[in-house]
Amino acid sequence: MKNNISKHKLADLFVLACLFLLVCWYAYDAYSASSHISNLILIVPVTVIVLVLCIIEFIRMFAIDEVTEQDPVTTVLPVILLFIGYVLTLKWLGFDVGTFLFIALFLWLHGERRKIWVIGYSLAFATLISLFFSGMLPYPMPMLVLSTAY
Repeated sequence: MKNNISKHKLADLFVLACLFLLVCWYAYDAYSASSHISNLILIVPVTVIVLVLCIIEFIRMFAIDEVTEQDPVTTVLPVILLFIGYVLTLKWLGFDVGTFLFIALFLWLHGERRKIWVIGYSLAFATLISLFFSGMLPYPMPMLVLSTAY
């Protein structure tokens, strides 16, 4: 049993190291392209957050020696398919409606059955994130509902 845990931790460490290195490379590449603040205003905070989370997870992996139960494929596969559908339909649904539907269906798949909570949370999150990205990005976001409001 101990051998399986070691292989599992090794695989997790590999993924964590890849994520850490890819984020560092992306931040360096973005800085190399343009060190202007308008180019880095979103990249630097997200980079710092991801790197801190990677370090926390690295420490947690060695501080806590527990066997966690893996999610079966039957619970992960619907979420993967939902995300693929989300990405493929953004062009037609727009970022605002697509995000709303993705969050609502994700919550429903994970067992949330209070319709007011699912609709309210999805609507609030989709609206805030859509307005944030449309204000921050230098190019127009495809929107279905908020394009006329913003």
